[in-house]
Formats: sequence, C-alpha cells, structure tokens
Amino acid sequence: MSKLQRTDRRKFLEQSAMAAISAASTRFSFLGEPQSTRKLRIGIVGGRFGRSFYFHEHPNCKVVAVSDLRPDRKKALMETYNCQKSYDSLALLLKDKEVEAVGIFTPAPDHATHVIQSLEAGKHVLCAVPAALTIDECSAILEKVNATGLTYMMAETSTYRQETITAKKMFSEGKFGTIFHSAAQYYHPGLEVLYFETDGSRTWRHGFPPMLYPTHTTAFLIAVTGERLTHVNAIGWGDQDPILKDNIYNNPFWNTTGFFQTDQGHSFVGEVCWKGALLHGERGSWYGDKMSFHMPQKGIETHWVHFTHKHSKDDGGFSVANPEMKIYDQESWWKEDLLPEALRHDSGHGGSHTFITHEFVDAIINDRAPEIDIYEALAYTAPGIVAHQSALEGGEYMSIPNFDV
Repeated sequence: MSKLQRTDRRKFLEQSAMAAISAASTRFSFLGEPQSTRKLRIGIVGGRFGRSFYFHEHPNCKVVAVSDLRPDRKKALMETYNCQKSYDSLALLLKDKEVEAVGIFTPAPDHATHVIQSLEAGKHVLCAVPAALTIDECSAILEKVNATGLTYMMAETSTYRQETITAKKMFSEGKFGTIFHSAAQYYHPGLEVLYFETDGSRTWRHGFPPMLYPTHTTAFLIAVTGERLTHVNAIGWGDQDPILKDNIYNNPFWNTTGFFQTDQGHSFVGEVCWKGALLHGERGSWYGDKMSFHMPQKGIETHWVHFTHKHSKDDGGFSVANPEMKIYDQESWWKEDLLPEALRHDSGHGGSHTFITHEFVDAIINDRAPEIDIYEALAYTAPGIVAHQSALEGGEYMSIPNFDV
C-alpha cells in the first residue's frame, strides 16, 4: 500500500469514526468547525479553576469580564483571558449588560446560590461541579432553569475524558453488548493540604464529605449509557483524625464507597477517597457481556476484554472461558475535528477542558441543550448526596430522586 493510499485510508477511517460518534445520539451534538460568526460574551468568576478553560481561543466566544474576591486571582484571570474589565464580586459582574453568560468556578458550597443569582440576572450558566450539596438545592436550580428558559451546563470533566469518549463510541456501536456493571474511582489522597489557607484559616474544603463530590465517578456511567442511579447503600471510612474535628459539614469520613443500582437493573460502584495509599486520579471501567473496557491508572495499561469461545481447565480441573485481553491504543480525540481547530490541543483532566469550553459555547450559539444540561447535572450529583446520607446512617439502603420526571 502506497503512502498516499495509507493516508487516504486513514482519513476514511477517521471520518467514519467521527460520523459514528456524531450519529450515535444527541450525546454528541457538536462536530467540526462552527458555522456561525456570532461571539458569545462571557464573564468568568473564580480565578483558580476558572483559569483552566479556553474561552479566549474559541472562535465564537469573547471573555468580556472577570471577577474574583481576591485581587491576585482577579488579575490572573484578566491575564489568562486577555480581558480588560473586572469586578470585585459576582453580584457586580451580573449587572453588566454586556455579559450574556457566566462561568462559575467558585467554592462548591456556593454553587447553587450563585447559579440561581446568575439565572435571575438573565445569564446563561456554566458551573463547576458539583451542581448542589442538598436535594433541596437540586430542586431549586431545576425550578429556576425551567422558569427562565436559560442554558445551564455543569463542567464535569469525566464526561469528556478521552477514554469516556471512546466508551461512548463503543457503546453506540454495540461493542459492549449490555453493560451490566460499571465502576469508577476518584482518588485524591493528600487533599487535606487544601483545607487551610496560608494564614491558617479554613477553606471550604475542610472536612468536605467525599460523596458530596461524586460527579467525577457517576459521570463515567451516565455519560456513556444515559442510565439513572435509583438506589444506593454506602459505606464511609474515617480514622478519628483531629484534622476533621469540628468541620462545618459534621463529616466523619475521609473515604466513601457507594453501591448503586440503575434504572436498568444494573450495578455501579463509585468510590471517592481523600486519604490512603492510593494512586491519584479518576478512572472508569465498563463491564459488558460481549466486551469490557478499562481506563489506566498511573502506569496500569489500558486494555479491553472480550470473551472468546475457547475453554480451558483451571487449577481445580473445571472448565473456564478464557478472556482475550488486548492493550488498547487510546485515541486522542482532541486532535480530531470534534473541536474547532483552535481548540485541538491537549488540556486539563484528560483532555476534557477544551471539550467543555466548546460544548457550552456551541450549545448557546446554536440554541440547543448542552450534553450536561440541568437534568444530566442532577443525575450526576444527587446520587452522591443520598450516598453520603446512607453512609451517615451506617449503609442504609436509600432511594435516589429522579429529576427527569
């Protein structure tokens, strides 16, 4: 095969893969270069995590204002997004009529309040995770989104990790068969270094319950299959460490494991752990009756598994089916035309930040619901809220509300 033939075949395979993803479902609504020349005018609030996105590179977006309570972080936002206008608070920024949308990257306990304030001010909203910390807050955000008709999107990174995009494609093509079980881990050992400011005062993270930050795990299932988590029993672990004493959440746990059931009768295990001999990162695994796919974890190779019809004898002399295991050559989807050309580069959290940037901007420009709209956001978030309550009750089996109905 000539070099030209190989190039043409490669282009054909790439185009076929993109077409398969695009046609699979509304879970991949964006594709290719923008057709509109309109620019969304956005304000960014929160000068830490808020600096890690790429609104200034998107051909349909312009950062027109930024805000942070700390002058140093506000200055950093202005430099990152080449923005000349800043405000000392979200409340002041929301009065700016030039701002159409806001990216909220403020502390988690403030998300619900800040989202509702922004919607009431007539702004579209992109918000960091989690969506809320209580079921009542979930209901309040949903009510406000429906009342205003404005766009809400949650900036969950696990949805757009390169392996999750691959799993979506595999699922749409039926390669898994039925995904009867899935599992995900969010391990962040050493998080206690973020519990205190340099002056010794406590941050919002001090004692924050693991399962109130569940979306880095739940997204790995929901983003791929669309299932809803309906029931959970969860087990928490704490070691009476004095650092957890008197936290505002009354949380005794460093780590929590949730055992969930889906609306399809399948199982999902989600772990969120802040302490232990753990490898940092987020990781998902999908188990099907035809094939399974596993993300890597700090040096553990990615591989997919499918069961062959070959049988052999185990050590006890019993016949067993041997799985064929192959290392999977993971795609870098950010290189493809899923994104505008200016955003085709690697980014934070497994290449997800450019995808989040584009999905929010493109959804508003094209007047469509974003992939992680309010219903998806609450489907990611509410299971963790209930799981934390279950852990506090010693693993009690509890129902998870469905906000889709």
